[in-house]
Amino acid sequence: MRKNYFIKLVKYMKNVYNIETGLNKLTDERINPTYDTEKVVTLMLLGFLLRSKSFNELNLIIKNNELNKLFPKGTRQPLVDTIRDTLKVIDIKGLKQINEYIIKKAVENKVFENRTIEGYIVVDIDGTKFFGSNKKSCPECLKNKTHCFYNGAVMSIVGEGSKLVIDFENYRAGKDSASKNEGEQNVTKRLPTDVVSIHKNLIEVVVYDALACNSVWINHCIEHGVDGIVRTKNMTLI
Repeated sequence: MRKNYFIKLVKYMKNVYNIETGLNKLTDERINPTYDTEKVVTLMLLGFLLRSKSFNELNLIIKNNELNKLFPKGTRQPLVDTIRDTLKVIDIKGLKQINEYIIKKAVENKVFENRTIEGYIVVDIDGTKFFGSNKKSCPECLKNKTHCFYNGAVMSIVGEGSKLVIDFENYRAGKDSASKNEGEQNVTKRLPTDVVSIHKNLIEVVVYDALACNSVWINHCIEHGVDGIVRTKNMTLI
């Protein structure tokens, strides 16, 4: 039953959201790769859909041929080392374009016709750490003494209906502070700006945590025609 549902879900993604078209346009910086970017990212997407807890778990699924029915007969599937190498140098802009198309298609199909909370389309912004290491780094990493890391923020729909990710934004080395308070606030100002310009009249209320509890961020939302709601911790500051 679960397998049949999963296959139907994948077919729905292909037929309604043309996911294959977007994946076929993805590129990365590998030289003469054995597996193209589309195949690698497809496996990552399937891993997310199956809620794989780690690369090792996804690797086991691939080795056990559990995804064979989703590919043409005889298709060779890359393993986790290839997936890691690809993700290190993938073109993020291509992923953003796929996500933009999915959101626009969802709007076209009236997915948000009934709004999400009390007659409004409400989104939430949350900061997250994507990667951190004391040994590996790249020119795009933020640095805190010997620790190198990638931080960012994600905007997603909350409330009733589909919980779609609207957009994501990374901290930019040399532009955003490695400090959580300063860096994240810069990132969470760029997110509404980009989303409002790409998806006009989509979001109406944005919810964020106490880092945004100042006039700069709230006025920034107002300037873009979005109401801001700030979550504060249940505590008294003296």
